[in-house]
Amino acid sequence: MKIDRLIGILSILLQRDKVTAAELADKFEVSKRTILRDIDAISMAGIPIVSEQGKGGGISIMEGYRVDRTLLSSEDMQAILSGLQSLDSVSGTSRYRQLMDKISAENTDTFTADSHILIDLSNWDKSTVADKIELIKKAIGLHRIISFRYFSPSGESTRRLEPYHLVYQWSSWYVWGYCTDRKDYRMFKLGRITELVLTDEQCADRDVPLYTGDKLRHTKGEIKVRVRFGSEVKWRIIDEFGADYPLYDSSGNMIIDFTWSDRESLYSYILTFGTNAEILSPEEYRQEFAGFVKKISDIYKT
Repeated sequence: MKIDRLIGILSILLQRDKVTAAELADKFEVSKRTILRDIDAISMAGIPIVSEQGKGGGISIMEGYRVDRTLLSSEDMQAILSGLQSLDSVSGTSRYRQLMDKISAENTDTFTADSHILIDLSNWDKSTVADKIELIKKAIGLHRIISFRYFSPSGESTRRLEPYHLVYQWSSWYVWGYCTDRKDYRMFKLGRITELVLTDEQCADRDVPLYTGDKLRHTKGEIKVRVRFGSEVKWRIIDEFGADYPLYDSSGNMIIDFTWSDRESLYSYILTFGTNAEILSPEEYRQEFAGFVKKISDIYKT
């Protein structure tokens, strides 16, 4: 796309004192005539471009123009590349690496991602999420509604969503937007989505609120409960919620006030801690959880 090429050309001009039209044409795989038209477009945008003919000539930004040419240092480029390569891990392509190659003014070997930092955002079965991410990205760009079947603790349902954000959080990918079925903003886990379709229906013109990720896993909760966790699982609590979040009692146990979406999923989560978790309040949930555990125990009685 032309806008991508213009941004790439400008990035190169910010990093180098001078570059020829032929070099730019070769890097962006277009004709020299196209590059010259792009340079005219950049000039019309208010950035003074100087073009020098002959040996040693080339294209540059006017000397003295107030632009910080250190905007992207080598360290900056390495950090950006590491982040972009993490996005390539989702799709299994080298699309973002290719983008960095195009906007890197120096030899591409100069700007290699930090080999000590490896970021893999893909799930164990990459194909189940990658295609969904690409379709949702397209829907967001076109401002169109998506429809899908969703599997949640309360059962299966068909949803229609105006997507606004793809979110990688809590070690999983989600889509956040306005659910036209529930008339509210909701978040859906991509791994639980099937039959995803990009519709022809446009999203409504809304004043979209700022997305804020709830630290306790649910952006819209209905269940409030206090749970005590034993010190033996402190590593897991810190891993999931951070070192500053839990309260501690006199025995070193951790106390956490949860806001959860539904009781069944809350109880299932508490069970993963075995004997190292206890619901303290309210008493109604404490007794209900005891009955929940008894039902499980009854399955194994002979």
